[in-house]
Amino acid sequence: MIVMPPIDPTANPSAWRPLLAALARPHSREAAARLMLGATLDEAVAPVPATKRERVVETLHAAGLVDPSTGRFDESLAPRILAANRVAAREGVDRFLVDGRIAQYPANPDARRELLTEVARRAIRPDEVLDEPAINERLAAFSDDVAVLRRYLVNHELLERRADGSEYARVVGGGPRRRVRPRRERECGCEASARV
Repeated sequence: MIVMPPIDPTANPSAWRPLLAALARPHSREAAARLMLGATLDEAVAPVPATKRERVVETLHAAGLVDPSTGRFDESLAPRILAANRVAAREGVDRFLVDGRIAQYPANPDARRELLTEVARRAIRPDEVLDEPAINERLAAFSDDVAVLRRYLVNHELLERRADGSEYARVVGGGPRRRVRPRRERECGCEASARV
């Protein structure tokens, strides 16, 4: 039996790389398969050409496929690699964001509202009134499909739009919705009697 010093493939986060390297090469892949099917290391590498045998043994050991105490397949390899590379579960709206962008909209209505509320909070200040190109630019930071995101925000009453769709404002709090006043009213400070 060929024995090499034990290598802990879970000692670093890239531990799976040597395993993939072993599986990418035909001779080491076939020897690994024989190991996994119950062969000893000597039996697994016996069919490998003599000129390549030492390299295949090194590759199998580097991949952590061989239990150095038995010379057989190390069945603890996969669980150890998975445990070493466990990704922490994301919580809250972060479950639906990747790099700050919406990866998917939640099916659960409460979770969807929570996500949209956070997007509205991050994208628009409470006192802002934005025209359509400006709101689209802000929402593009969260989604490629700004029209869908904008529609969701309006439908969930987190974003209010003028009847003609030219301006948008964030709805703040649970009270009555804020009316988006036409630009000329905001500039002169007058109040219009008609609701938009």
